[in-house]
Amino acid sequence: MNGSDLKPLLCLIMGPVFVMAAVDARSLADELPKLTTLSDSTLLYTVPVKPYAVLRRGGIDVVVVNNEAVDDEVLPGHRAGYSGVASLKTAERPENLFVPSIAGLNFEHIHDGTVQDRPVLFEPRVAPLELRVVDEQTVELYQAPTPHWQLESCQRYRLLEDGIIELTLECIPRQRSFKNGYIGLFWANYIHRPESLDIHFRGRADGLNEPPRWIQGSTPRHGELSTHIGVDDERVFAHDADFPLTLVFNRSRYRFVEPWYYGVSHGMAYIQMFRARDKIRLSQSPSGGGNRHENPAWDFQYFIPDYEVGQRYQMVMRAMYVPFESAEQIAGLADRHRP
Repeated sequence: MNGSDLKPLLCLIMGPVFVMAAVDARSLADELPKLTTLSDSTLLYTVPVKPYAVLRRGGIDVVVVNNEAVDDEVLPGHRAGYSGVASLKTAERPENLFVPSIAGLNFEHIHDGTVQDRPVLFEPRVAPLELRVVDEQTVELYQAPTPHWQLESCQRYRLLEDGIIELTLECIPRQRSFKNGYIGLFWANYIHRPESLDIHFRGRADGLNEPPRWIQGSTPRHGELSTHIGVDDERVFAHDADFPLTLVFNRSRYRFVEPWYYGVSHGMAYIQMFRARDKIRLSQSPSGGGNRHENPAWDFQYFIPDYEVGQRYQMVMRAMYVPFESAEQIAGLADRHRP
Protein backbone atom coordinates (compact mmCIF):
# COMPACT_ATOMS: atom_id res chain seq x y z
CA MET A 1 0.00 0.00 0.00
CA ASN A 2 1.52 3.34 -1.00
CA GLY A 3 1.10 6.78 0.54
CA SER A 4 -1.81 7.76 -1.68
CA ASP A 5 -3.64 4.58 -0.69
CA LEU A 6 -3.26 5.48 2.97
CA LYS A 7 -4.93 8.92 2.72
CA PRO A 8 -8.56 7.71 2.44
CA LEU A 9 -7.97 5.23 5.25
CA LEU A 10 -6.45 7.90 7.50
CA CYS A 11 -9.36 10.22 6.79
CA LEU A 12 -11.79 7.50 7.78
CA ILE A 13 -9.88 6.86 11.00
CA MET A 14 -9.03 10.44 11.99
CA GLY A 15 -12.07 12.28 10.67
CA PRO A 16 -14.40 11.41 13.56
CA VAL A 17 -11.68 12.44 16.03
CA PHE A 18 -11.52 15.97 14.65
CA VAL A 19 -15.30 16.20 14.50
CA MET A 20 -15.59 15.01 18.10
CA ALA A 21 -12.99 17.57 19.25
CA ALA A 22 -14.94 20.36 17.58
CA VAL A 23 -18.20 19.13 19.09
CA ASP A 24 -16.59 18.93 22.55
CA ALA A 25 -15.36 22.54 22.26
CA ARG A 26 -18.80 23.77 21.23
CA SER A 27 -20.45 21.72 23.98
CA LEU A 28 -18.19 23.26 26.60
CA ALA A 29 -19.23 26.76 25.55
CA ASP A 30 -22.90 25.75 25.36
CA GLU A 31 -22.78 24.47 28.95
CA LEU A 32 -21.72 27.86 30.31
CA PRO A 33 -24.56 29.98 31.66
CA LYS A 34 -25.38 33.00 29.52
CA LEU A 35 -24.42 35.90 31.75
CA THR A 36 -24.10 38.96 29.49
CA THR A 37 -25.55 40.42 26.31
CA LEU A 38 -22.68 38.81 24.43
CA SER A 39 -24.18 35.36 24.96
CA ASP A 40 -27.86 36.18 25.58
CA SER A 41 -29.41 38.13 22.72
CA THR A 42 -32.76 38.28 24.56
CA LEU A 43 -31.40 40.69 27.18
CA LEU A 44 -32.57 44.25 26.66
CA TYR A 45 -30.33 47.28 27.17
CA THR A 46 -29.96 50.92 26.25
CA VAL A 47 -26.89 52.86 25.13
CA PRO A 48 -26.87 56.17 27.02
CA VAL A 49 -25.77 59.49 25.57
CA LYS A 50 -23.15 59.98 28.27
CA PRO A 51 -20.17 57.59 28.40
CA TYR A 52 -20.85 56.62 32.01
CA ALA A 53 -23.61 55.35 34.31
CA VAL A 54 -24.14 55.81 38.05
CA LEU A 55 -25.13 52.85 40.25
CA ARG A 56 -26.22 53.20 43.89
CA ARG A 57 -27.03 50.41 46.30
CA GLY A 58 -26.18 49.22 49.79
CA GLY A 59 -24.50 52.49 50.73
CA ILE A 60 -22.16 52.31 47.73
CA ASP A 61 -21.90 54.82 44.88
CA VAL A 62 -20.30 53.49 41.68
CA VAL A 63 -19.66 55.23 38.38
CA VAL A 64 -18.91 52.88 35.45
CA VAL A 65 -17.32 54.52 32.42
CA ASN A 66 -16.19 53.48 28.96
CA ASN A 67 -12.70 54.49 27.79
CA GLU A 68 -13.64 57.99 26.65
CA ALA A 69 -12.49 61.18 28.37
CA VAL A 70 -15.03 62.86 30.67
CA ASP A 71 -14.92 66.21 32.42
CA ASP A 72 -18.12 67.12 34.23
CA GLU A 73 -19.46 67.34 37.76
CA VAL A 74 -19.70 63.54 38.08
CA LEU A 75 -16.27 62.67 36.65
CA PRO A 76 -14.10 65.78 36.62
CA GLY A 77 -10.88 65.29 34.67
CA HIS A 78 -11.35 61.62 33.82
CA ARG A 79 -8.72 60.63 31.26
CA ALA A 80 -9.35 58.75 28.03
CA GLY A 81 -8.06 55.19 27.92
CA TYR A 82 -9.35 54.07 31.31
CA SER A 83 -12.62 52.18 31.73
CA GLY A 84 -14.47 50.30 34.45
CA VAL A 85 -15.21 51.84 37.85
CA ALA A 86 -14.08 55.45 37.57
CA SER A 87 -15.45 56.31 41.01
CA LEU A 88 -16.14 54.23 44.13
CA LYS A 89 -17.45 56.05 47.20
CA THR A 90 -19.35 55.26 50.41
CA ALA A 91 -21.08 57.23 53.14
CA GLU A 92 -18.15 56.37 55.41
CA ARG A 93 -15.67 57.81 52.90
CA PRO A 94 -17.12 60.14 50.26
CA GLU A 95 -13.75 60.52 48.52
CA ASN A 96 -12.99 58.30 45.54
CA LEU A 97 -10.99 55.14 46.32
CA PHE A 98 -9.42 55.27 42.87
CA VAL A 99 -7.17 57.91 41.34
CA PRO A 100 -9.83 60.41 40.16
CA SER A 101 -8.47 60.77 36.64
CA ILE A 102 -8.09 57.00 36.12
CA ALA A 103 -10.20 54.00 37.32
CA GLY A 104 -10.46 50.65 39.03
CA LEU A 105 -11.50 47.26 37.62
CA ASN A 106 -10.03 48.69 34.43
CA PHE A 107 -9.51 46.27 31.52
CA GLU A 108 -5.87 47.00 30.78
CA HIS A 109 -4.12 44.39 28.62
CA ILE A 110 -4.63 41.63 26.08
CA HIS A 111 -1.44 39.72 25.31
CA ASP A 112 0.15 36.41 24.37
CA GLY A 113 3.57 36.96 25.94
CA THR A 114 5.12 38.34 22.75
CA VAL A 115 6.67 41.76 22.26
CA GLN A 116 4.16 44.09 20.61
CA ASP A 117 3.73 47.81 20.11
CA ARG A 118 2.16 49.63 23.06
CA PRO A 119 -1.25 50.20 21.37
CA VAL A 120 -1.52 46.44 20.81
CA LEU A 121 -0.66 45.51 24.39
CA PHE A 122 -3.05 48.19 25.67
CA GLU A 123 -5.76 47.41 23.12
CA PRO A 124 -8.63 47.38 25.68
CA ARG A 125 -7.78 51.00 26.41
CA VAL A 126 -7.85 52.21 22.81
CA ALA A 127 -10.45 50.05 21.02
CA PRO A 128 -13.97 51.52 21.38
CA LEU A 129 -16.16 50.31 24.24
CA GLU A 130 -19.95 50.52 24.14
CA LEU A 131 -21.67 51.24 27.44
CA ARG A 132 -24.86 49.19 27.81
CA VAL A 133 -27.32 49.94 30.60
CA VAL A 134 -29.27 46.77 31.45
CA ASP A 135 -31.08 48.04 34.57
CA GLU A 136 -30.58 50.43 37.50
CA GLN A 137 -27.95 48.15 39.06
CA THR A 138 -26.35 46.59 35.98
CA VAL A 139 -24.23 47.99 33.16
CA GLU A 140 -21.94 46.39 30.61
CA LEU A 141 -18.92 47.40 28.58
CA TYR A 142 -19.02 45.68 25.21
CA GLN A 143 -15.96 45.60 22.96
CA ALA A 144 -16.24 44.35 19.39
CA PRO A 145 -13.42 42.10 18.13
CA THR A 146 -10.33 44.23 18.69
CA PRO A 147 -8.22 45.31 15.70
CA HIS A 148 -5.14 43.21 16.44
CA TRP A 149 -6.14 40.37 18.78
CA GLN A 150 -9.68 39.98 17.42
CA LEU A 151 -11.00 39.30 20.92
CA GLU A 152 -14.68 40.11 21.40
CA SER A 153 -15.69 40.75 25.00
CA CYS A 154 -18.41 41.95 27.31
CA GLN A 155 -17.90 42.96 30.94
CA ARG A 156 -20.91 43.16 33.21
CA TYR A 157 -20.68 45.38 36.29
CA ARG A 158 -23.55 44.62 38.69
CA LEU A 159 -24.07 46.23 42.10
CA LEU A 160 -25.53 43.59 44.42
CA GLU A 161 -27.90 44.29 47.31
CA ASP A 162 -25.14 44.47 49.91
CA GLY A 163 -23.08 46.91 47.86
CA ILE A 164 -20.78 44.27 46.37
CA ILE A 165 -19.58 44.91 42.83
CA GLU A 166 -19.77 41.77 40.71
CA LEU A 167 -17.71 41.81 37.54
CA THR A 168 -18.47 39.15 34.94
CA LEU A 169 -16.35 38.78 31.83
CA GLU A 170 -17.43 36.88 28.74
CA CYS A 171 -15.07 36.79 25.78
CA ILE A 172 -14.74 35.02 22.44
CA PRO A 173 -11.52 34.87 20.40
CA ARG A 174 -12.48 35.34 16.76
CA GLN A 175 -9.11 34.52 15.15
CA ARG A 176 -6.06 32.43 15.98
CA SER A 177 -3.98 35.51 16.64
CA PHE A 178 -2.31 34.48 19.93
CA LYS A 179 1.04 32.99 18.95
CA ASN A 180 1.81 31.16 22.19
CA GLY A 181 -1.53 29.36 22.33
CA TYR A 182 -2.97 31.23 25.32
CA ILE A 183 -4.82 34.47 25.99
CA GLY A 184 -3.54 36.76 28.75
CA LEU A 185 -5.91 39.36 30.22
CA PHE A 186 -5.12 41.96 32.87
CA TRP A 187 -7.21 44.31 35.05
CA ALA A 188 -5.83 47.25 37.03
CA ASN A 189 -7.03 49.12 40.12
CA TYR A 190 -5.33 52.49 40.61
CA ILE A 191 -5.63 53.37 44.31
CA HIS A 192 -5.50 57.02 45.36
CA ARG A 193 -2.88 57.69 48.04
CA PRO A 194 -3.46 54.89 50.58
CA GLU A 195 -1.39 54.96 53.76
CA SER A 196 0.14 51.60 52.81
CA LEU A 197 0.94 50.40 49.28
CA ASP A 198 0.83 46.74 50.37
CA ILE A 199 -1.80 44.04 49.88
CA HIS A 200 -2.75 41.18 52.21
CA PHE A 201 -3.69 37.56 51.59
CA ARG A 202 -3.52 34.12 53.20
CA GLY A 203 -0.61 32.17 51.81
CA ARG A 204 2.84 30.67 52.28
CA ALA A 205 6.35 31.08 51.00
CA ASP A 206 6.82 29.63 47.53
CA GLY A 207 8.39 26.18 47.70
CA LEU A 208 7.58 25.59 51.39
CA ASN A 209 4.82 23.34 52.69
CA GLU A 210 4.21 25.50 55.74
CA PRO A 211 0.84 26.29 57.35
CA PRO A 212 -0.96 29.23 55.73
CA ARG A 213 -0.39 32.62 57.30
CA TRP A 214 -1.11 36.24 56.57
CA ILE A 215 1.21 37.55 53.86
CA GLN A 216 1.82 41.26 53.50
CA GLY A 217 2.61 41.56 49.80
CA SER A 218 4.94 44.37 48.82
CA THR A 219 7.10 45.14 45.84
CA PRO A 220 10.17 47.42 45.82
CA ARG A 221 9.53 48.77 42.33
CA HIS A 222 7.26 48.32 39.34
CA GLY A 223 7.67 44.86 37.82
CA GLU A 224 9.72 43.35 40.65
CA LEU A 225 8.22 40.59 42.89
CA SER A 226 4.93 41.75 41.43
CA THR A 227 2.73 38.67 40.89
CA HIS A 228 1.46 36.12 43.40
CA ILE A 229 0.05 32.82 42.14
CA GLY A 230 -2.06 30.13 43.82
CA VAL A 231 -0.54 27.15 45.62
CA ASP A 232 -2.00 24.78 43.00
CA ASP A 233 -1.12 26.89 39.95
CA GLU A 234 1.67 25.11 38.10
CA ARG A 235 0.88 26.54 34.67
CA VAL A 236 3.77 27.82 32.59
CA PHE A 237 3.12 30.41 29.90
CA ALA A 238 5.78 30.96 27.25
CA HIS A 239 6.81 34.57 26.78
CA ASP A 240 9.56 36.61 25.17
CA ALA A 241 12.54 37.37 27.40
CA ASP A 242 12.05 41.10 26.76
CA PHE A 243 8.25 41.07 27.14
CA PRO A 244 7.58 44.67 28.21
CA LEU A 245 4.65 44.16 30.63
CA THR A 246 6.92 43.45 33.58
CA LEU A 247 4.11 42.93 36.11
CA VAL A 248 2.74 39.91 34.28
CA PHE A 249 5.42 37.25 34.72
CA ASN A 250 7.63 38.61 37.51
CA ARG A 251 6.76 36.25 40.35
CA SER A 252 6.87 37.05 44.04
CA ARG A 253 8.23 34.78 46.77
CA TYR A 254 4.73 33.84 47.97
CA ARG A 255 1.69 31.86 46.90
CA PHE A 256 -1.88 32.40 48.07
CA VAL A 257 -4.03 29.57 49.45
CA GLU A 258 -7.41 31.27 48.89
CA PRO A 259 -8.30 33.34 45.78
CA TRP A 260 -8.85 36.76 47.33
CA TYR A 261 -6.89 39.66 48.79
CA TYR A 262 -7.36 43.13 50.23
CA GLY A 263 -5.67 46.47 50.71
CA VAL A 264 -6.49 49.29 53.13
CA SER A 265 -6.96 52.95 52.25
CA HIS A 266 -8.05 55.66 54.70
CA GLY A 267 -9.70 53.20 57.08
CA MET A 268 -11.51 51.30 54.29
CA ALA A 269 -10.70 47.84 52.98
CA TYR A 270 -10.92 47.10 49.28
CA ILE A 271 -11.39 43.33 48.85
CA GLN A 272 -11.10 41.48 45.55
CA MET A 273 -12.51 37.93 45.48
CA PHE A 274 -12.31 35.32 42.73
CA ARG A 275 -13.56 31.88 41.77
CA ALA A 276 -11.01 29.12 42.36
CA ARG A 277 -11.65 27.63 38.93
CA ASP A 278 -10.64 30.86 37.17
CA LYS A 279 -7.07 30.49 38.51
CA ILE A 280 -6.57 34.22 38.85
CA ARG A 281 -3.11 35.64 39.52
CA LEU A 282 -2.70 38.63 41.84
CA SER A 283 -0.42 41.49 40.81
CA GLN A 284 0.68 44.74 42.41
CA SER A 285 2.77 47.82 41.67
CA PRO A 286 3.89 50.58 44.05
CA SER A 287 3.55 53.19 41.32
CA GLY A 288 1.02 51.92 38.78
CA GLY A 289 -1.24 54.94 39.21
CA GLY A 290 1.52 57.51 38.83
CA ASN A 291 3.14 59.63 41.58
CA ARG A 292 5.69 57.04 42.64
CA HIS A 293 4.98 55.50 46.04
CA GLU A 294 1.67 57.34 46.33
CA ASN A 295 -0.79 55.63 43.98
CA PRO A 296 -0.26 51.86 43.87
CA ALA A 297 -1.97 49.42 41.53
CA TRP A 298 -3.76 46.41 43.08
CA ASP A 299 -4.37 44.23 40.03
CA PHE A 300 -5.26 40.74 38.80
CA GLN A 301 -4.75 38.54 35.75
CA TYR A 302 -6.80 35.88 33.98
CA PHE A 303 -5.27 33.41 31.53
CA ILE A 304 -7.06 31.25 28.98
CA PRO A 305 -4.75 28.36 28.02
CA ASP A 306 -5.22 26.28 24.88
CA TYR A 307 -7.95 28.58 23.60
CA GLU A 308 -10.30 27.69 20.76
CA VAL A 309 -11.45 30.20 18.16
CA GLY A 310 -15.17 30.89 18.51
CA GLN A 311 -15.46 29.44 22.01
CA ARG A 312 -16.93 31.55 24.80
CA TYR A 313 -14.99 31.94 28.06
CA GLN A 314 -16.04 33.39 31.42
CA MET A 315 -14.47 34.90 34.51
CA VAL A 316 -16.38 36.15 37.58
CA MET A 317 -15.04 38.20 40.46
CA ARG A 318 -16.44 40.38 43.23
CA ALA A 319 -15.16 43.51 44.95
CA MET A 320 -16.17 44.87 48.37
CA TYR A 321 -15.43 48.25 49.92
CA VAL A 322 -16.01 48.27 53.67
CA PRO A 323 -14.71 49.92 56.86
CA PHE A 324 -11.62 48.04 58.00
CA GLU A 325 -11.55 46.50 61.48
CA SER A 326 -9.18 43.54 61.30
CA ALA A 327 -7.78 40.89 58.99
CA GLU A 328 -10.10 38.35 60.58
CA GLN A 329 -13.12 40.56 59.83
CA ILE A 330 -12.08 40.75 56.18
CA ALA A 331 -11.51 36.99 56.02
CA GLY A 332 -15.03 36.38 57.32
CA LEU A 333 -16.51 38.67 54.68
CA ALA A 334 -14.51 36.99 51.94
CA ASP A 335 -15.63 33.54 53.08
CA ARG A 336 -19.29 34.61 52.91
CA HIS A 337 -19.26 36.61 49.69
CA ARG A 338 -16.77 35.01 47.30
CA PRO A 339 -18.35 34.18 43.93
